[in-house]
Amino acid sequence: MSQSVDRALSILPLLARGPADLGAVADELGVHKSTALRLLRTLHEHGLVHRQRDQRYRLGARLFTLAQEAVENLDVRDVAHPHLVALNESCGHTVHLAVYEEREVLYIDKVESRYPVRMYSRIGKPVPITVAAVAKLLLADLPEPERRALAERLDYPLYTSRSTPDAAAFLRELATVREQGWATDLGGHEESINCVGAPVKGPDGRVVAAMSVSAPNVVVTAEELLGLLPHVRRTADAVSREYAGTTPSKEATA
Repeated sequence: MSQSVDRALSILPLLARGPADLGAVADELGVHKSTALRLLRTLHEHGLVHRQRDQRYRLGARLFTLAQEAVENLDVRDVAHPHLVALNESCGHTVHLAVYEEREVLYIDKVESRYPVRMYSRIGKPVPITVAAVAKLLLADLPEPERRALAERLDYPLYTSRSTPDAAAFLRELATVREQGWATDLGGHEESINCVGAPVKGPDGRVVAAMSVSAPNVVVTAEELLGLLPHVRRTADAVSREYAGTTPSKEATA
């Protein structure tokens, strides 16, 4: 990276902390004021910084527009898929990715297990919202009033004896998931299927998707599946970092 570009980019984190005058920018960069002024003028021409009436500089509106456009055009599935494949290859179990849209939790990606037993789930199919680990993770992140209103609106089918029975129990479980940062479905939808999941977070720290590993009892016990939780959480954290842009993409580091 050229020195000028490096210096110009270094101005943006400074202004993110609040408006700064020319002298403060020059001091931060360790350059003469004339050099700092030239960099600020270039950034101003591109709308990335704005000069206020008090002669201090702040971040420009164009920067926020670009950030919003980047988020809107970023597909979490594209970012997550290589990580889901890697997780599947390491553990052999079915891996899912889900999002919350239009009051439904939907699977948007799935990597099948390596063993003959196949799960009913399909990409684009709604998740059993009151029992699935991915649903708990997504709903637990909702603001409390929205979370409570949704819980009271839902039906609570008793798929198995371990299914969530009512809104009060569901809200208690969501509170636990919100606090611990992970979720399970241990026979809540199908007696023979267990699942552990972790959240994928965006740049603002909000949950944008949830991923999980699922397996039948005939392949692995619930206790053994829970032993994979640290691996699942590390994978979700890696997806979160890449999605938020805090680590280079796989292509960039290849």
